[in-house]
Amino acid sequence: MVFGFGKANHPEVTAQELDAMLRAGKALVVDVRESDEFAAGHIPGAINRPLSTFQPSALPDPAGRKLVLTCLGGKRSAMALDKCGAAKAAADTHLAGGFGAWQAARLPIER
Repeated sequence: MVFGFGKANHPEVTAQELDAMLRAGKALVVDVRESDEFAAGHIPGAINRPLSTFQPSALPDPAGRKLVLTCLGGKRSAMALDKCGAAKAAADTHLAGGFGAWQAARLPIER
């Protein structure tokens, strides 16, 4: 939260909102966890771009979809979004609660 403004630094979507966006073909998920974490389970169709080597310029073309970043809990995706903002990249949204929230909602997982 930004003190005094009453809102988060970056727009967020809930796991249920992201699931609906994905089913409608309106989102592309970029997971910024490290490759071993990603391999252990991720949102179906997500693309892995680990924060350790994250470059906003290397983000995939969302082809008209909304880019949504995710990590395990939301901290690393917010850090990646800070980099995107500095680079004027198209990504500005992340999954509230990250992959942990996705799992808690019992949504599909790809391994």
